[in-house]
Amino acid sequence: MIELSVTAKGQITIRKALLEGLGVRPGEKLQVDVRPDGGLVIPPVRRTGKFSDLVGSLKRPGQPVLTVEQIKDATERAWAGDR
Repeated sequence: MIELSVTAKGQITIRKALLEGLGVRPGEKLQVDVRPDGGLVIPPVRRTGKFSDLVGSLKRPGQPVLTVEQIKDATERAWAGDR
């Protein structure tokens, strides 16, 4: 069990290892539930990203930029066994 100290302002610092175990990254928020016995529950983070977060994530410097039609043609050829 890990102990956390409470500051004079009533704040605590959650250690990096705990945050990593929860899957929390810098800038993300945590939801904390208080149980009837006074205990705290911090559930794992559930990411519900948006499509716009994905756009551009596969771009690599020096690689060609393909149009949607070029990607469609390439995937159709690959599924047909033509490379």
